[in-house]
Amino acid sequence: MGQAQTPAARRYLARFFPAMIAYVAVLFASIWALRHLDPQGPLLWLVAVAPAVPIMAAIAAMGLYMVEETDEFLRAVLAQSMLWGIGITMALCTVWGFLENAGLLPHPPLYLIFPLFCGSFGLAQPFIARRYR
Repeated sequence: MGQAQTPAARRYLARFFPAMIAYVAVLFASIWALRHLDPQGPLLWLVAVAPAVPIMAAIAAMGLYMVEETDEFLRAVLAQSMLWGIGITMALCTVWGFLENAGLLPHPPLYLIFPLFCGSFGLAQPFIARRYR
């Protein structure tokens, strides 16, 4: 946001980016395994759910950042941005769901909801911060 990073922000980045790198690696490995190894039974379940584990780590990193950030302004901007991100995500998913129900749109994969939230959350931050400057 154009200012020096706080220690909590540095810890957040040190947690979030490795989780996202792990997500990409695990996602590609999972897709490859599903296509080439034909896993069955419990192994199929493990391979299928594996990409969700790094996503949960990224979500935990976001939550820890909210808890650890001592700068009240940054924490307020984060909280409001997350609320806007959640609201935008819920509104888009709801509208899409009704259009899907009417046969107007296809069913998207649910794993796209987290990236949609991250994009909405990220886009909201500068608008929220600007309100206070």
